[in-house]
Amino acid sequence: MNQDYITPDKWSIIEEGFDPENVESSESLFSLGNGAMGQRANFEEDYSGRTFQGSYIAGVYYPDKTRVGWWKNGYPEYFAKVLNAPNWIGIQVFINGTPLDLNTCKKISHFRRELNMKEGWYNREFAVILPNGIELAVNVTRFLSMDLDEVGAIKYKLTCLNASAEIKFVPYLDSGIKNQDSNWDDKFWNTTKIVSEGHRAFIEAHTMKTNFATCTFMESYMELNGNKLDAKPSEITGQDRVGLAYQQQVQKGDTLTLIKFGGYTVSRNHPPSKLVQVAKRNLQEATELGVERLLERQKSAWAKIWERSDITIEGDVKAQQGIRFNIYQLNQTYLGKDSRLNIGPKGFTGEKYGGSTYWDTEAYCIPFYMSTKNQQVARNLLEYRYNHLEKAIENAQKLGFSNGAALYPMVTMNGEECHNEWEITFQEIHRNGAMAFAMFNYYRYTGDYTYIAEMGLEVLIAIARFWYQRASFSTPKNKYVILGVTGPNEYENNVNNNWYTNYIAQWCINYTLEQLQKVKDGHPEDYDRVIGKTKLTAVETDQWEEVAKKMYFPYSEEHSVFLQQDGFLDKELVPAADLPKTHRPINQKWSWDRILRSPYIKQADTLQGFYFFEDHFTQKELERHFDFYEPFTVHESSLSPCVHSIQAAKLDRMEQAYDFYLRTSRLDLDDYNNEVNEGLHITSMAGTWMSIVEGFGGMRVSDDKLSFTPRIPEQWDSYSFKVDFRNRILKVTVTREDVSFDLEGADEMSIRVQGNRVVLKGRNTVKL
Repeated sequence: MNQDYITPDKWSIIEEGFDPENVESSESLFSLGNGAMGQRANFEEDYSGRTFQGSYIAGVYYPDKTRVGWWKNGYPEYFAKVLNAPNWIGIQVFINGTPLDLNTCKKISHFRRELNMKEGWYNREFAVILPNGIELAVNVTRFLSMDLDEVGAIKYKLTCLNASAEIKFVPYLDSGIKNQDSNWDDKFWNTTKIVSEGHRAFIEAHTMKTNFATCTFMESYMELNGNKLDAKPSEITGQDRVGLAYQQQVQKGDTLTLIKFGGYTVSRNHPPSKLVQVAKRNLQEATELGVERLLERQKSAWAKIWERSDITIEGDVKAQQGIRFNIYQLNQTYLGKDSRLNIGPKGFTGEKYGGSTYWDTEAYCIPFYMSTKNQQVARNLLEYRYNHLEKAIENAQKLGFSNGAALYPMVTMNGEECHNEWEITFQEIHRNGAMAFAMFNYYRYTGDYTYIAEMGLEVLIAIARFWYQRASFSTPKNKYVILGVTGPNEYENNVNNNWYTNYIAQWCINYTLEQLQKVKDGHPEDYDRVIGKTKLTAVETDQWEEVAKKMYFPYSEEHSVFLQQDGFLDKELVPAADLPKTHRPINQKWSWDRILRSPYIKQADTLQGFYFFEDHFTQKELERHFDFYEPFTVHESSLSPCVHSIQAAKLDRMEQAYDFYLRTSRLDLDDYNNEVNEGLHITSMAGTWMSIVEGFGGMRVSDDKLSFTPRIPEQWDSYSFKVDFRNRILKVTVTREDVSFDLEGADEMSIRVQGNRVVLKGRNTVKL
């Protein structure tokens, strides 16, 4: 554990006391979002210490030209930067002409901040002595409205404690913004118009290259001791910046408050010529409601989200805080309203990784959204990939594939591959399998086959064509092999016959063949349309079947396990527990060459296959593979602990399962990987949800029914969760003594518990 300054609390993230070393980490941890925009928890007032400024608009990006020494054919032209957007939260504060800056104050006598996850707001309060001797108490509340999702609100309260003073507030907008991670130091934004009208101001700007037009807007007014003032601001305009200066003399003990509404309108959602008009409409609605009523609506919106998605844990505050933090951030990042959007690995909390989606969405996030929202949300995530099919085919063509073969991108904003690490972009092809698995998982859970018939079959055909062309026939082995890949374990590059890759390739082909027959039998019109469009023939499907039948899987007779890749046993197999602590994490302490030659596994690889396809293997086989691979796993990917927690729970190793759960749920809160300052690990947070529901709850879909094998860690008194299964909402509560099931609505539902059939009636509790 690397940090321990967050106060344990069931519903809030709390930091008490000011430490400049924690500022950038806290900017990540206290981030806000509402699905349409988000921001790091930067201070509103000026701060001259180390800070990572970050505001983000969903779906707005910049194609930063790839920077490499040696260009290779097929290399992505650009890396999609999640853009740091114009800043609307800024408020300069001057007391008798002295700026308020926590980095230059003579003394900070009190500092506390809270992210209230239950109600969706962020508060910061502090007391300071300025260099000019004035003592201040400051209390700031900020939130991004879930109702008016283009609007955020700030209530900035300041009290002079020891003297009367002249206070100057300068709320401002700033579009002179750069990304920290720019490849070429390009200018990403072009400011085209700056306007102020009374208490309002607007900056129109567009992104370079991608030409997303935006209007960043604000409106402000002041209150003295709760009474609204009729103070007229003066305009302060600079290059790419506009501020409105308010001045007020206050007496000792008076409280002066600045209310500020702000946000973005974007050409993704409105005609570019209407952006200012829509911004004014947003401001009108926000100011008419007022900050308090808007906050009440915020609390109601979050209450509805928690009603469906909350997980309760009794007896373990840190575990409770961890899971709620994960659920909260997932809902801040993606609400499923817009099928053009997806779930970025950093969400609205940082710039690292770029792109709006990885294979994380299909492998980890879809189960969370299927179970905690209506099924249309998960379907939107699948439609996102269908809408990018043509681009996926283009991606494959650039690498020399033909006949409609598709390679889905490792990282993308618009369907084009935009990841600029060769060994991942071109070798981590297993992501294609995650696209197919997500379809299988969606149908298994929702029972909705229409997606596969209407859209999914086309995707499956394109993926199967890719696997057929990517496999090579090995004469010595008399098998098909897949060479030169990187599996989920990114600490092995350019290996041959990664077991997980080969296995999911074989499964994809077989699954596609099954769906072809199923669509032909049950949806003949869709079948004829798809066959006509793809020009698929029986000769081609026979060729696929041959590859699937003869797929090679490396295996060790000595250890009775599938080998992660052909050369795994050639490594010096020293368990990770034998590494000196000073060598961890190895990705920060070792050279890449040393990592690649080591046996150390970044995240579940072979075990990822055992997680996806657990029905294909016996409990004994899982145990053998878990015991062989977990000791070499260093869990330096955020996606690793959750899979291992689920599997440890299945093996009834509850202490180990609990340790992995705590690590995945508090990965960012406790900063296990020493990198939270760069942003949060949003997509792995869905894996945290799975580690409780699928791990401890043992929830599976079997024979079209929900099945449970509940277990409970000894550190907990009880836990509960809800799932929406085929439009029926089921609450599961597990205690040390029993498990109970509550079914909402009037319908009956049949489930299995520990293998036994149980019939649930609506509005009745069944306790076992």
